[in-house]
Amino acid sequence: MSSTPQDRSAGDDIRLLGRLLGDVVRDHAGDAAFELVERVRRIAVSERRGGADSFVELTDALVPVAIDEQLHVIRAFAWISVLANTAEDVHHERRRRFHRAVGSGHQEGSLAAAFERLVVAGVGSDEVERVLGEMVVSPVLTAHPTEVRRKTVLDALGRVASLLDQRGRLAVDDPEHDELVEALRLEILTLWQIAILRLSKLRVRDEVGEAVRYYDSSLFEVVPMLQRDVAAEFARRWGRTPRIGPIVSMGSWIGGDRDGNPFVTAEVVSSATSHHAQVALGHHLASLHLLSLQLAMSSRLVTPTAELDALAQASGDVSPFRADEPYRRALRGMYARLHALAAQVLESVPGGDPHARLEAYTGTEELERDLDVVAESLRSHGAGALADAYVLPVRRAVSTFGGHLCGLDMRQNSAVHDVVVAELLAVAGTASDYLSLGEAARIELLAAELSSSRPLRSPWAEYGELTRGELAVLDAAANSVRLHGPRAVPHYVISKAESASDVLEVAVLLKECGLLVPGPAPHSSVDIVPLFETIDDLHRAPDVLSGLLEVPVYRAAVAARGDWQEVMIGYSDSNKDGGYLTSTWSLHRAQTELVRVAREAGVRLRLFHGRGGTVGRGGGPAYQAILAQPVGSVDGALRITEQGEMVAAKYAQPASARRNLETLVAATLEASLMPGERIGPDDRWGAAMVEMSEAARRCYRRLVYDDPRFVEFFRAITPIGEIARLNVGSRPASRTASDRIEDLRAIPWVFGWSQCRVSLPAWYGVGTAFEEYAGRRRGGAELLVEMNARWPFFRSIIANMGMVLAKTDLEIGARYAELVEDVELGGRVFATIRAEHERTVAWHATITGSADLLADNPALARSIGNRFPYLDPLHVLQIEMLRRYRAGDGDGLVARALELTINAIATGLRNSG
Repeated sequence: MSSTPQDRSAGDDIRLLGRLLGDVVRDHAGDAAFELVERVRRIAVSERRGGADSFVELTDALVPVAIDEQLHVIRAFAWISVLANTAEDVHHERRRRFHRAVGSGHQEGSLAAAFERLVVAGVGSDEVERVLGEMVVSPVLTAHPTEVRRKTVLDALGRVASLLDQRGRLAVDDPEHDELVEALRLEILTLWQIAILRLSKLRVRDEVGEAVRYYDSSLFEVVPMLQRDVAAEFARRWGRTPRIGPIVSMGSWIGGDRDGNPFVTAEVVSSATSHHAQVALGHHLASLHLLSLQLAMSSRLVTPTAELDALAQASGDVSPFRADEPYRRALRGMYARLHALAAQVLESVPGGDPHARLEAYTGTEELERDLDVVAESLRSHGAGALADAYVLPVRRAVSTFGGHLCGLDMRQNSAVHDVVVAELLAVAGTASDYLSLGEAARIELLAAELSSSRPLRSPWAEYGELTRGELAVLDAAANSVRLHGPRAVPHYVISKAESASDVLEVAVLLKECGLLVPGPAPHSSVDIVPLFETIDDLHRAPDVLSGLLEVPVYRAAVAARGDWQEVMIGYSDSNKDGGYLTSTWSLHRAQTELVRVAREAGVRLRLFHGRGGTVGRGGGPAYQAILAQPVGSVDGALRITEQGEMVAAKYAQPASARRNLETLVAATLEASLMPGERIGPDDRWGAAMVEMSEAARRCYRRLVYDDPRFVEFFRAITPIGEIARLNVGSRPASRTASDRIEDLRAIPWVFGWSQCRVSLPAWYGVGTAFEEYAGRRRGGAELLVEMNARWPFFRSIIANMGMVLAKTDLEIGARYAELVEDVELGGRVFATIRAEHERTVAWHATITGSADLLADNPALARSIGNRFPYLDPLHVLQIEMLRRYRAGDGDGLVARALELTINAIATGLRNSG
């Protein structure tokens, strides 16, 4: 395959960074460490290029050396993986600029390409404007036990990215090259002397702080700019500026998700929302201060509007030096009013002490109106360009981030709600044994409570610890809404939702803390969101939603929220439960049926996708995934979780944040407006999927759940036990102390399989399903080829699976299987896995017509070629550290080395969380 200069630049940058890192290793770890690192690098790269297995030679080179020398190797290859990722991100942005500059067509997933497709499809401007006016794309940041990146590292990598970008813009013979290379050397030296791992485990408050830093690093800049560009693309095609809202609305689970996390308390909820507000208001105050410096027009030269003059007169600014500067005076008054609002809702007020004491804004909506006054006044005297350049970005940021920054979702398990509601009802004398009631009786009782203004909770009653804690959390959420507005806590997610009563229980709890006003037509400030996670949950989901919307008092509450009902679907747990193919098909069918149920009830459905970074957790290219959703399931609204280390990969830098958010917006716009393919229940493709899904599930569960010794195999071949002790997140890796796979969180389940390069959750059972279907049905293989060619949903299944199969390496996995103490068990189970892998790879080739797993993704193929040789030494050393650690090696350096390998492999794979 030939490469263009643009293709080769990522490899060139990676080689430069590797050379500079080598210089730093030599200077600071010594010649011996440098020679060992270089020898290992040469073995790994040459063997990979030759298609050989480098494990024996790497093992001979690495295992006999002292632990401190092994640590030098681990750190070196960890940093080169991090630097390679950074170089690739810079390269993606470089290629985007190149394509735009040469006019080679709009890139897939861009706003320009989306609008062009709408125009070609004949979608009218009014319809596009309607969808844009209602559109909400909401990435929801979550913290999970795979988050491994530190803020200090992110800052340094940001500087590396900037220097690489500058270098890429220079002519080859530009003398500034040497200066930039020297600056890169200094940044790499800084990284080498930064500890990759933390000494202590993160608290939830620390995770909140880590997450909000992405706003300063990218989101404050990118989100308003994206809104501007959406309006510009519309105007470019239809000649007028559309009326649109913020479009992107950020969310968070960090500090509100207490499902299995005992560290999320009432105090943490209050702290999280307060921290969010402080960051948002601090940003707006800084923006107003900058505006007051930029807009120093003199009333001797321009004539502002009467409305602007009124703002200036009311500002309380009596300085004679600004007497003829109405804009500066108005903005100083606006600053003072916003500062006063911050003082009312926060203990620590950002932005310093204002010069004037004015009545506080009642909310940021008033600030938006005043900014509109400033913009219109500028336009009135020919300074519209200043309004567009300076004022509107601030206006958009205030509209988007308000006084809340992002919406903090609450989440708890339905089993907890059962206990709390049962105790409230029992203490109140309403129902002595709520838990023994059937579903119909529960619904009747809960509906009556929602219709009544009488509270269940008594300040004089004694409640159990669980009930006290849950009510305290909800009280804290209600107080946050009172202080920071309803957007501060907009959703309550119910894990393991299995019935309508699970949703009504939460409604009753919201009533008890004041977030839901009861009565025949109750009104809630919070969306109640059932989460359907397992395969069986997904099958029941349409019936649960139908039954819920038939409860009159709840249907009235939905009407009061604009007839929107949100439902969350879980990719991770459904995959762990039934395997990749069954999970993907069950999610697709559930969405189709949920859309139907909602339409029949006269309700608009908003789907919240609990996807992760890996295919095994619903990941994969976002653009194709959104377009492959069932028709009607993306109705101008998309909520999606951003999890693990993918948060840093997507939002640490403005360029990557822009690319990710633009893709989400473009795909949501297209999926909402473009004609789609409808697959009916009797369609050959749908029938084939039903049959193959059942076969895949049987195959998967036969291995994972039916083999009584599979848990023993899993815990031996993966570092799952060691992952649980990492200092990377506040949430426990398992919901209980149980050893069962059912109780293990889906995130570490997938993470563990990626560490040993088996990636079983993303493909196991698929080959058997295809083989059995083709063997039973005449023309079955040909139908699968047809489905891949014509059905976007099935094509995304095959493409995503191919991506993971390309990252899977069973030769490496076989080395991990040697960690299983029972040789017969290890050999037997791994042989089963290998046979299924061979089947799946063969069927991928049959269906796609190519033995190349990445024939449709050459960019990823290049990326793997650049990065994966550096993972081989890390796997060799991880296996060695696991042996030593499990053998009881008490050397603290062994544990440190093991943690470093887990971190480094996750970084090198990029989508392991």
